[in-house]
Amino acid sequence: MPITPAPLDERQRLFDIIATRSFRQGETFTLASGRTSTIYFNLKPTMLYPEGARLIGSLMARKATALRADYVTGLEMGAVPIVTAIAAMSAVGQQPVGAFFIRKQAKSHGTMSLIEGLTDDVDLAGKRIAVVEDVTTTGASALKAVSAIRQAGAVVTDLITIVDREEGAQAAFAEAGIILHALYRKSEFADDFASETITEPNP
Repeated sequence: MPITPAPLDERQRLFDIIATRSFRQGETFTLASGRTSTIYFNLKPTMLYPEGARLIGSLMARKATALRADYVTGLEMGAVPIVTAIAAMSAVGQQPVGAFFIRKQAKSHGTMSLIEGLTDDVDLAGKRIAVVEDVTTTGASALKAVSAIRQAGAVVTDLITIVDREEGAQAAFAEAGIILHALYRKSEFADDFASETITEPNP
C-alpha cells in the first residue's frame, strides 16, 4: 500500500500545540545534556494531551512506515508515550508498527532485561528498528538505545524525533550510521533564534 504524505494541517496543528504547551524562551534552562539554554522544550504536556498524542502518533507512524520499520523504540521514560501513540495510530491506519522501550537500567527482578514490551517469542535479530525521541540535542541518550538494540541483533539506521534542537545530534548519529528525521527543528519555533544563549557544562 503506498505511503501518503502527512496532511499539512496535521503538521501545522501539532506545531501550534507544541508552541503553546511545550515551548519556552527567554529564561535560562538546564538541559538533559548538562548545557544551559534560553530556549527550552518540554514535550510531555504535548505528548500527554489527547490531540497532541494523536497527531504525534499519526505523523511518526507514517514516517516509521515509510522507513519500513518493524518496530519503534526509545529510552524510558520520554519515549514510552511516543511509541505507544505510534503503535496505536499505526493500527488505526492499518499499517501496524510494533513498539517496545529500552530501560535505562536492567530490571533487578524477573527477566532482568533492558528491553521491555515484547513477548518472549520475539527475536529482534535482523528486524528494522526506528529509534524515537521527543527532543534531540546531542544524541547521546538515543545512542544508548541504539547500542542496546544492536546488541540484540537488530538493524538500526534511523531515528525519528519530534524536535531537533540542532546542536550536533545529526553529526553524531551520522558517525554511528544513523539518519536523523525531525518533525520540527528548534529554529522553526524561536522568535529570535540568533539571540539564544547556550552554555556548556563545567568539565
